[in-house]
Amino acid sequence: MRVLSKSKLLAFRQCPKRLWLEVHRPDLREDSSATQASFTVGHQVGDIARQVYDPKGKGALIDFKVGGFEAAFARTQALLQVNQPIFEAGFRAEGALAFADVMLPVKRGGKRAWRMVEVKSSTSVKDYHRDDAAVQAFLARSSGVPLAGIALAHIDSSWVYPGGGDYSGLLVENDLTNEAVSRETEVRSWIDESHGIVAKKKEPRVSTGEQCSAPYECGFFSYCQGQEPQAEQPLHWLPGAQSKGLKAHVEAHGVCELRDVPDALLSEKQRRVKAVTLTGKTYFDKDSALRELAQHKLPAFFMDFETIQFAVPIWKGTRPYQQIPFQFSVHRLARTGKLEQLAFLDLSGGDPSKAFAEALLSACGERGPIFVYNAGFEMARIRDLAQRFPRLSEALLALNERVVDLLPVAREHYYHPSQQGSWSIKAVLPALCPDLKYGDLDGVQDGGMAMEAFLEAISPQTSAARKAEIEQQLLAYCALDTYAMVRLWAAFSNSSLKI
Repeated sequence: MRVLSKSKLLAFRQCPKRLWLEVHRPDLREDSSATQASFTVGHQVGDIARQVYDPKGKGALIDFKVGGFEAAFARTQALLQVNQPIFEAGFRAEGALAFADVMLPVKRGGKRAWRMVEVKSSTSVKDYHRDDAAVQAFLARSSGVPLAGIALAHIDSSWVYPGGGDYSGLLVENDLTNEAVSRETEVRSWIDESHGIVAKKKEPRVSTGEQCSAPYECGFFSYCQGQEPQAEQPLHWLPGAQSKGLKAHVEAHGVCELRDVPDALLSEKQRRVKAVTLTGKTYFDKDSALRELAQHKLPAFFMDFETIQFAVPIWKGTRPYQQIPFQFSVHRLARTGKLEQLAFLDLSGGDPSKAFAEALLSACGERGPIFVYNAGFEMARIRDLAQRFPRLSEALLALNERVVDLLPVAREHYYHPSQQGSWSIKAVLPALCPDLKYGDLDGVQDGGMAMEAFLEAISPQTSAARKAEIEQQLLAYCALDTYAMVRLWAAFSNSSLKI
């Protein structure tokens, strides 16, 4: 009989079709860059957990890739007879297997017992973590392990890294022993049902839906979606939340096309999107956009940040998953129409925060509107910097008082059929300024690529020539972000300036 891993059982919990495809058609799986990044983060947090739970380095790490599963299970049983931490201990029972992140020896009634800790890179306990713990506890106990308890350790997002490689406060534990042990009957049913799904000759018929992205992003989504008829103008192009009435109508009538949705069930903005989509005629309230922007006089600044975040902080004084800005571009537009650009980029590998803050203050001066696109992000980063550097706090927070968000202007006064329900700058820009294309950039073309490029640039293994190449790519990308805002501002304000 095939033995199913814990990950296969959790795949079943998400979607039976996913489980079947994981086993029979793994070649169809396409993990996104975000999913792959999450795997990398998980490994990093696992490495730190071994430092935290075994500071003296006396524990044993089991690697099933060396010697195979049978060797891993045998070594686990041998190590369970010794008082030392075990990492990636393997357990197999009743047609399933799993590897425990951490096993710690404890005394219970004068005898050796074990406390299990599952380590996650999230910042809280999720429902699927509870399923994970239930499976782990079941397999360990079914394998004869005297389990004293099971806890889930996740990242404490409020913890501040003190530096020096000391990560002792990074993880916080939640005891799940009673809950996990009480779910043995459930786990046994998951195993039985999973084997039933895997035994089928044909994949289960399951329509795409919310399960495709929760609790995990499914790598088979493109395959499954390709099996279904595709709407020409799908409902997900409608902005904002769908009303209860709309959801009920869609479910009752099987509606999937915008043209079939009654206007009475839509908000004003949703009706606008529907009308533009069906007619192909752009909506542009130039007069209202002009009035909204006319109150903000030149000179003006156009600002954009690029940031990096680490689940495991590498710079003293920073928190897990804190967005650390490493680059900005600022375009300054004078009353005469003269346009100049200032930029900051730190690829040294050290914490760029303070130098970034000082350079930003210099670039933005003391007066004039600062235009951004989706202001919440930049304003939050400025508040973070102000909190970290009290000497610069007043000046930094003064920048936020000058911020003007171009996103609401676009959202209220402009919509092109090509936007497909989105007002991101990368959706609006091709419609208003077709001569500007992110796809024409070399290397870095979006924020995710910028983060990947930054990590490559600060790696000690990266050559000087490659680092210089990345630097130029990052500078060009961020510069386009702010120049794009200048062009959007010019279109919305009906500017005659030649920029």
